[in-house]
Amino acid sequence: MSSVSSQFLVRPVTPADVSTLFELIHTKAEYENIPHAITGNAATLEAHLFGERPHIEAILAESSGQVVGFATFFSNYSTYMTQVGIHLDDLFVLAEYRGMGIGKALMSYVAQLGVMRGCGRLDWNVAQWNEPAIAFYERMGGTILPDCRTCRVVGESLNYLASLYQ
Repeated sequence: MSSVSSQFLVRPVTPADVSTLFELIHTKAEYENIPHAITGNAATLEAHLFGERPHIEAILAESSGQVVGFATFFSNYSTYMTQVGIHLDDLFVLAEYRGMGIGKALMSYVAQLGVMRGCGRLDWNVAQWNEPAIAFYERMGGTILPDCRTCRVVGESLNYLASLYQ
């Protein structure tokens, strides 16, 4: 599946795109002032996208043959709905291409996949400081859940949690 407008194309990522996608991930981290958060590499990303058991999917937006945005996502599950869903992990459009409908097209593409797959919902997180993104997501029909917060354990905390029940 691909989506074409007169100005840009949205399409699934291919193995040949992995280094470009990884560069965009770095650009997104710089935009969010967290370049130190990048601890992985393009080879691992490729294995997670195209390995024996893929863990994530990605799409790219192109304008005049140049990749200008991306979205990454994966399947999730709602026990209350007893339905699969999609979690949009990242959505990013280069600054000079914002306001052209590219972010909207990326989100719509993922939503189309969700509908085709019989998903019950599409979820994502947004940073509290990112007011432009919050406004964008609300225009797309998203609801910012006031009573939910993302919880996370990493590194030694993950190892500690894993050791509690043996």
